[in-house]
Amino acid sequence: MSQVFKRVKEDFACEHCGVAVRGNGYTNHCPQCLWSKHVDNFPGDRAATCGGAMKPVRLEQKAGTFILIHTCELCGKTISNKVAPDDNLADFVPV
Repeated sequence: MSQVFKRVKEDFACEHCGVAVRGNGYTNHCPQCLWSKHVDNFPGDRAATCGGAMKPVRLEQKAGTFILIHTCELCGKTISNKVAPDDNLADFVPV
């Protein structure tokens, strides 16, 4: 199992809100509702068998960069992701 990032350019329909998302190879969550899906063990590997919904639970700032924290509703794994320029942070309410 490799821990090296693998860029995977994929378009997808958000399973939480239904928005059609155009992937750029780094897209790992819906820019509208910020939800994700547990598909990776390591970024880009698509090797996770869980497939659970990843709920956006927190927003952090590190060295001037905003980081979105997701928690899988199925297995409980927590993953951090950089916020993208097109992410809708205006409606984000952490839970």
